[in-house]
This record gives sequence, structure tokens and C-alpha cells, in this order.
Amino acid sequence: MQEQALDRGLKKTVDWRLIVIYLALVLFGWINIYAAVQSGEPSSIFDLSCNAGKQALWIVGAVILSALLLFVINPYFWESISIPAYLVVLLLLILVIFFSNNVKGSHSWFELGPVKFQPAELSKITTSLLLASVLSKPNFKMNNWKHFLLAALIVLVPMLVIVAESETGSALVYVGFIFALYREGLSGWILVLLGMAVLLFVLTIITHWWVSLIVIGVCALLYLVHFLRRTSSLRLRRRVVRNGLITAAAAVSLVFAADLLFNKVLKDYQRERIEVVLGMKKDLKGVGYNVHQSLIAIGSGGVFGKGYLKGTQTAFGFVPEQSTDFIFCTVGEEWGFVGTLFVIVLYGLMIFWIVRDAEKARSAFTRVYGYCVASCLFMHLFINIGMTLGLMPVIGIPLPFFSYGGSSLWAFTAMLFIFIALDRQEKKYF
Repeated sequence: MQEQALDRGLKKTVDWRLIVIYLALVLFGWINIYAAVQSGEPSSIFDLSCNAGKQALWIVGAVILSALLLFVINPYFWESISIPAYLVVLLLLILVIFFSNNVKGSHSWFELGPVKFQPAELSKITTSLLLASVLSKPNFKMNNWKHFLLAALIVLVPMLVIVAESETGSALVYVGFIFALYREGLSGWILVLLGMAVLLFVLTIITHWWVSLIVIGVCALLYLVHFLRRTSSLRLRRRVVRNGLITAAAAVSLVFAADLLFNKVLKDYQRERIEVVLGMKKDLKGVGYNVHQSLIAIGSGGVFGKGYLKGTQTAFGFVPEQSTDFIFCTVGEEWGFVGTLFVIVLYGLMIFWIVRDAEKARSAFTRVYGYCVASCLFMHLFINIGMTLGLMPVIGIPLPFFSYGGSSLWAFTAMLFIFIALDRQEKKYF
């Protein structure tokens, strides 16, 4: 009777849909990693000398980790350690800058013999936990500037340290936390202004700074004419003018900051990758090589693909980093449009159900953490697929649960199953 009660409890409290999608992504990713590394030679997918065999070991470890998180560790444990965990990982982020080797221009990996470890992967979890802990406090108000500043610092501090490691891709993921902040009361105008800032940055670097200043001037004039005509109150008119001047000044500052950042701060290879994406230059044998080969692979797959292990771009290794950052083009070539759509739908359903479970949660901590998890997954998905399609700069970011790598797989597994455990705890008392 006790076992039957336990089985019934697990069936009702665990969101098995998320676990099924997780396993589908992990296993589909694994067989595509094998396709990307087998290079036409008939070898076993369990061969430990290649990435596919190593990934099999990481998958076994991830399954064990997920079971521990779901059935052994008390979910309340995570909120209680959110502050010390955040500080410890932040310390590791700083130390890795000084005590790591240069790997492709970045200092972000600790190497312990054959094992490599990237603190930035853990940082997404600890940032999510601390953000959830702070935002879930009963007296927290997003419109209180002190509270907003605290939330912003929790996100910005590790983000800036990761930028110092030259891990631009991992740092860019932190922008996604703004969706969790928006859910908890951040003004929608902040999202609008952020989007306008990105457009202004792009306009500045593809044209000239003075073109951006003209655009700012025209927009400011239209803003003043529109809102001044709608009110006759002197106090409101002064407020409109003040807000318009402040916004225009901030926009002008951004223009000169963008010009300085792009031409003086960014490294040559970073600047060249952005220029390739924006069509400012073509370098099919240099910086643009990866993306060009990726597009050939995806385009050649057609609707149904060339068939598993039959992709020529994949088999002969034309696309560098194809088992990690560019794994999506393997799907495109061998499984076609249907395969890529299948992968995107799986991710979409996972994000949808995470958000849905988060909205149903009675605990604010579970809700905020769920939104943080969904935001991180969305940013990784958007950046990685955008990168393989030439819509984003090549910034080296894995596809969650799919790309080769134990550090990434374990970190995303931990992030997801902490949420599933929190959600299970919520449902125990319905």
C-alpha cells in the first residue's frame, strides 16, 4: 500500500512532460554528436576516444544528478544557500581569470587533469537562485529604485566578470534575466528602451555616428510635438520636456559609447564577427567561414535531410566545432527542415511548460526561479541557432542539453531539475 501511494504521488507531482522532453533532447543530441565526429569512419557511439563516447558518460552522470536533485535533496535547501553559493561561484569566476590557460582567446576554464570546468555555467544557476530569493521577499518592490538596483547588481556583477574573461556569449545570456524582472513588475518601457538601444548601436556601427544623432533629433522632436499637443497642463508639459531631454541625452551618450566600444574596446576578431553578421564585410575563408559552411550544411538538407550519417558537410568536417557550438547544422543537413523544426518545437514546449508551472506556483521563489530558467534556455536557443544561421555573431555558446560537453550538460540538468523539484514540492500540498 505504501509503494502504491508513493507511485501515485510521483505521478501527480512530477512534471513528467519536462523530463520526457529533456531525455529526448539529450538522446537526440547524443546521436547527432556522433554524426558530427564519426567523419565517415565506422566506429562505436560508445567509443571513449571520441566525443560521442565521452558524452555517453556525461549523460549517465547527468541522469544520476537529476535523480539526486529530484528525489534526495530537499528543495528548500536551494533558497537557504542562495547567498553563499552566489558568492562562491562569483569568487571562482574571478579566480579563473588569473589561474586558467588561454582557450581560444578566453580565460574561463579550470583544468584539473583531463577534466575541464567552466564556472560561468554554474553562475547561471546561482544567479537565478539569488535573484529568486531576493525578488520573492514580501517587501520587495520593483518600482523601488533601491530594490531594483539590488536586483540589477545581482545580474550585472557576474555578467561583467564573465565579460572580463572574454566569454561574450555567456555574458549575453544574462540579458535574458530581464524577462524575469519584467514578470515581477519591471516597467515595459525598459524593454522598449533596451530594444531601441540595440537598434541605435547597430545603426551607429553600420553608418556613422552623425546619422544616429540625426535620428535621435527627429525622434525627440516627434516625441515633444506628440505629447505637448495632448496636454495643456504646464506641470505635465515640463515633465514631458524633462523626460525627453533626459532620454535624448542618454541616447547621444550611447551613440558615442557605441562608437568607442566598437572601434576601440572590442578585439579585432569580435569586431569582424559583428561586421560579417551585419553584412559590412564578407570573409568566407576567415571569420565568416564557420557560418558559411553551416549555411551550406543546413541548406543542403532540404525538407527531410540527407539521412543519418549521410551528410557530406558533417562527415568530412567542413564545419568547425560541429559537435559543440554548431551542432544545429548537423540536424539541418541530416534531418532537414523537419528535424530542425522538431528540435525547436521541443525547446518551445519545454520553455512553455516551465513558464506555465512557474505561473501556477504558490511560492514566489519557485515562480521567479522558473522564469530565470526559461529565460536562460531561451537566450541560449536564440543565440545558438541565430549563430548557425548567420543572424548572430559567432560567440561560442552551446545548445542546452544538445551540444557536446559535460560542464554544460550537467549545469543545465541541475538548473532544470532544481525547478522540477521545487515544482514537485509545490504540488505535494494541492
